[in-house]
Amino acid sequence: MPSNSPSSAPTGALVLVVEDEPGIASILTAYLQRDGLRSQQAADGLEALRLFRRLRPHIVLLDIHLPGMDGVDVLREIRNDGQTPVIMVTALADDVDKLLGLRLGADDYVVKPFSPAEVVARVRAVLRRTQAPAAARPAAPIRVGRLEIDQEAHAVLAYDEAGNSTALPLTLTEFRLLACLAAQPRRCFSRSYLIEHCLPESDALDRVIDSHLSKLRRKLQQAGQGELIETVRGIGYRLWPE
Repeated sequence: MPSNSPSSAPTGALVLVVEDEPGIASILTAYLQRDGLRSQQAADGLEALRLFRRLRPHIVLLDIHLPGMDGVDVLREIRNDGQTPVIMVTALADDVDKLLGLRLGADDYVVKPFSPAEVVARVRAVLRRTQAPAAARPAAPIRVGRLEIDQEAHAVLAYDEAGNSTALPLTLTEFRLLACLAAQPRRCFSRSYLIEHCLPESDALDRVIDSHLSKLRRKLQQAGQGELIETVRGIGYRLWPE
């Protein structure tokens, strides 16, 4: 297991490791610190929320099965608070668990047993997506239909017929999917293309994309945008403005 010396204390992004197995938590912490990331441990859901609200970590590694308040409930509370990236960790390879976490807004997942080095790579990948330099993003907002997608501000405004705007509360993945579809309206994108370009470091399944887009559709409909996203049977999805 890697070790750190006090003279080389990490100064990078803060990772909250929520894991009730002390051995796994210690190994993850050691690998994260070796990679220059700071970390804090929580052994149950209530402690995780307390530390999350006090420390405001840059990303959370969240085990699904925790004593007391489980990881799914913790994720709900984190999402109610904002868009801090969350990687779910589970001992079950069952796709239902994966889909449940991602429907609630998780950014990625890993399944035990895992390679600690792979987990660190996933953490770095999600941090790159969520902390991309503004200079690398398009300067001009994307305008399609009655939507305005500002990639620099990471914000989406939905306008009604009177010209009044409402900000859409999208997760990171929902925002990336919408921006991808809106950049080329009426083009049909395959599920594999959307996975590669919107969740490039994830091993997400086609059904995970379906789940994200279903939630995105509901948010667009609630904002009065109608059926903007169409399913193309046997191919994928496209955004078709009215």
